[in-house]
Amino acid sequence: MPEIHTHEADEHDSAYAGLLVNDAHWAFGTDFEDPLAGVDTTVPEGIDAHELATYCLRLGDDALILSQRLSEWCSRAPDLEEDIALANVALDLLGQARLLLARAAAADPSLVPALPEGSPVPPEDALAFFRDDREFRNACLVELPNGDFAETVGRILVFATYRLSLFQRLTSHPDAVLRAVAAKGVKELTYHRDFAGRWFLTLARGSDESRRRLEAGLARTWAYRHELGEDDEAELVLEQVLATSGIAAPDVRPISTGGRHTEHLSRLLAEMQVVARQHPMGVW
Repeated sequence: MPEIHTHEADEHDSAYAGLLVNDAHWAFGTDFEDPLAGVDTTVPEGIDAHELATYCLRLGDDALILSQRLSEWCSRAPDLEEDIALANVALDLLGQARLLLARAAAADPSLVPALPEGSPVPPEDALAFFRDDREFRNACLVELPNGDFAETVGRILVFATYRLSLFQRLTSHPDAVLRAVAAKGVKELTYHRDFAGRWFLTLARGSDESRRRLEAGLARTWAYRHELGEDDEAELVLEQVLATSGIAAPDVRPISTGGRHTEHLSRLLAEMQVVARQHPMGVW
C-alpha cells in the first residue's frame, strides 16, 4: 500500500485550523462578479438617493436575516425533501439580499462600513458582515428563533405573503434596479408562499398535535407581522388561507419594539459574522 503523507494534518489541530493559516484561504464573495455589473445604477432624477438606499437596505436586511435563520434548518427538517426546500428558500432570500444590499451601496456609498485600506470585501458583503446589530433595519419577525417546523411554516407564510404583495408593487418602481430585483423576487416569493401555504393546510388538517403546534407557532409570528407594513391584499390572502384551514386568526396584540431589535439578532450576527470579522482581508 502506498504511503499516505499527513504532514498538513500534523501541522494543525484540525482540518478547520488549516484553513486559517492565512487570510488567502478565505473569501466573502470577492471572486464573484459584481451583482450589478453592467447595470446602470444611476439614481433616477427626482428620487432621493439616501432614501432609496435605506429602503433597499431594509428590504435586504429582512431577506438576509431570514435566510440565515432558515439555513439553521439544514439537516434538521422533518425529511430530506423539506430540508432541500427550506434550503432553496434560504438561498433565494440570500440572492435577494445580495442584490438589494448592492443597490443600497451603489445609491449611497456612505452607508457602507469602513474597512481596512485595501480590503477586497465588496460593498454588499461589508454591509452584511461589518455592521453591528443596532445598524440593521430588518423587522423583528425575521430574527426570532425558528421554533419548531410548524412555527417556521407560519413565519414563511406571513413573510412571503406580505413581501410578495410588496414586490408586485415594486415592479413599477421608478428605480430600474429595484424594479428588476422585484420582478425576479416575485417568482421566488410565489414559490415560498405556496410552499408554506401547502404545509400550513397539511398541518392544520393533520393530527391534533400538528394543529396545536401550528396555532401556537402562528400566534408568536402574528404579533410581529405589523412591522412588515400595512397591506390589505396580503391580509386578504392570509384570511383566505386561515379560512380554508379552519384556523382562527390569533387573538394577540401586536408587539411593539419601538424600532429596537430583540436580543436574538445580536446572537445570530455573532455567528454569521465571526469569520469575516476575524479575516477582513480575506480573498479566495
